[in-house]
Amino acid sequence: MQSLMLGIDGGGTHCRGRLTDSAGRLLAEAKGGPANVWSQFDAAIAAIGQVIDDLFTQANLPAEARDRTVIVAGLAGANVASVQTRLASWQPRCQARYLFTDVEIACAGAHAGAPGAVFIIGTGSQGAAWDGAHFTLLGGWGFALSDAGSGAILGQRALRLALLAHEEIVPASALTQRVMASYQNSPEQLLIWSKQATPADWGRVVPEVFAAAQQGDEHGTALVQQCAADIVQMVQPLLARSHGKLALMGGLAEPIQAWLPADIAALLVPPQGDALSGAIRLATQFSLTLPA
Repeated sequence: MQSLMLGIDGGGTHCRGRLTDSAGRLLAEAKGGPANVWSQFDAAIAAIGQVIDDLFTQANLPAEARDRTVIVAGLAGANVASVQTRLASWQPRCQARYLFTDVEIACAGAHAGAPGAVFIIGTGSQGAAWDGAHFTLLGGWGFALSDAGSGAILGQRALRLALLAHEEIVPASALTQRVMASYQNSPEQLLIWSKQATPADWGRVVPEVFAAAQQGDEHGTALVQQCAADIVQMVQPLLARSHGKLALMGGLAEPIQAWLPADIAALLVPPQGDALSGAIRLATQFSLTLPA
């Protein structure tokens, strides 16, 4: 019997799965809890296992069908060497399983398997380039050390700037005044909030920053321009490895495009597919190399 293709997109917010037959016909889709194998390995593996179970249940397939299933899992945090070592012990029932990062399967989906690059800019950021034979990864080391061009970094800069303006170290603007007003114009309130803030919390001010920039706010404009410059710095080495094709993905992909230099914007292409379509494509390619 022909192989089944199972793709997993495991991210920090949720885990998604897709099951198809060898001709690409959709059999089932499922969604589960967070699956970042760096931050919560055991919980991530449990979430992935539940999604796989749900896929076979939805498709009304017997347990034996797993023995002819090719799994490609793209997992947030799988770029960390120690995590890769732990993942070697994850051996779900299947014909074969292949592990990637979530950004690698996003790259395969965005360019339908052809050479190209992606830069994912949401709460965090990470890039990947595919030259036709190998992936190159850039970034993806977390809010404290990395995530250039991301919503979390942009939001943190906005709040830092608002505090500077509140203390009259730099001139205030309508944006900085609104930001501080949301913390009762109290540096202490901002400090208390910051002690527990997650990257997603820092990023919540981003829509307000973009709106201010569109209205010509001096600080809003400078913040968005700095975010765009960070993205340019990250995508240039990706472009050099990807035959010049770049897809931006994530929540900031659309609003930032108008702020990118013309030469970079001219190289952007729309994603042809999502991360799960990339995982299924890779699974199909790998299935052709397996013994009959």
